[in-house]
Amino acid sequence: MGYTFTKEENDRIRASFPLLANRDIIYMDNAATTQKPVEVMEAWRKYYEHDNANPFRGVYGLSVDATDAYEDSRKQVADFIGAASSGEIVFTRNASESVNLLAASLCEQILEQGDEIIVSIAEHHSNFLPWQQAAKRYGAKVVFFECEEDGSFRAEKLKSLINDKTKILAITHLSNVLGRVNDIKEFARICHENDVLISVDGAQSVPHIPVNVKELDVDFLQFSGHKMLAPMGIGVLYGKEKLLDKMPPYMYGGEMIETVTRENATYAELPHKFEAGTVNVGGAVALAAAVRYYNELGFETIMNRERALTKAAMEKMKSIDGIKILGSDDPKEHEGIITFITDGVHPHDVAAIMDAEGVCVRAGHHCAQPLLQYLYDIREKKYAGGISTTRVSLAFYNTMEEVERMAEAVAKIRPEMGII
Repeated sequence: MGYTFTKEENDRIRASFPLLANRDIIYMDNAATTQKPVEVMEAWRKYYEHDNANPFRGVYGLSVDATDAYEDSRKQVADFIGAASSGEIVFTRNASESVNLLAASLCEQILEQGDEIIVSIAEHHSNFLPWQQAAKRYGAKVVFFECEEDGSFRAEKLKSLINDKTKILAITHLSNVLGRVNDIKEFARICHENDVLISVDGAQSVPHIPVNVKELDVDFLQFSGHKMLAPMGIGVLYGKEKLLDKMPPYMYGGEMIETVTRENATYAELPHKFEAGTVNVGGAVALAAAVRYYNELGFETIMNRERALTKAAMEKMKSIDGIKILGSDDPKEHEGIITFITDGVHPHDVAAIMDAEGVCVRAGHHCAQPLLQYLYDIREKKYAGGISTTRVSLAFYNTMEEVERMAEAVAKIRPEMGII
């Protein structure tokens, strides 16, 4: 039995997202950023209307209230991902900043000439470039962990890449191109058996599946608020306390210090030593509101809806001539993300035609050029657009009716381009 979408549930969920009512569009670019529910926007507005002050720096009541709002938000985020304490949650601007912070600070401590960093071929540029640049800075080497054509990663291949020079594995939990969930718990076990750290990009997984960092036993995890119903400009770096504690600060100034003299400085305790300057309290409060929204709706409902939508979308798209879906043929391996090639049509034209039909999708390399080049080479350079593709990415607030209209738009592409 498949999941049943009821009008009552659809209406209740959609009522939280005013943009979907205010614009006559079908929004299917959720892997890039999600729409924002009124509950999140109201939390942000309420903070700035009632509690806004510079946190930490004042002993007056309003400043204390702002501090409490910020730290309570941190605790809610820690609980959401199963962190041992709120001290393991560092607020940043986004996942990209989180990885940059980690790569700069951690590699300063652990990386030496000749060392190796393993990076999966499926990484978003934000989880590749910081490690690439750190390797160049310290005379280390980036080693690629390559996937199979269906997007799966083999544990045995990872084992074969690890040696006594390997310091860290950087890998996505859920691919923003293929939608596949990686076996992070097994990869973490392999890493730790070999004294290797594991850093995980959770930007796509945290909004769509339950993520518990203690159960996965990851050393670090990064994600962005804007991909999980919160505003742009707030992100998270999770790290095990014993590891974060040893790492030097990434930025300097503001509240990350304990004492400053003419000659030196001492730094604040975790996590504040990584949060220089005036922090984004409103963003943190809104992120906590997004966490509450997820908890109230429940991941069972979220996953049931998104998996049913993915299955329906893939079945419809497979029936359209000239459409090739990247990755696995199994909808269960896509978690709301369907990246495809349209035979004879460049992805930018595909996205433009779909936009004319009111369907918002993403065209391009999806900030994952090494992966798409790798898959392009595997397929012997047989598809149009080179390493560009079109991506449909679904969220729980999408509907079956929208999937129908999306598939109808896809079916029009090749005829409109004169390809019969």
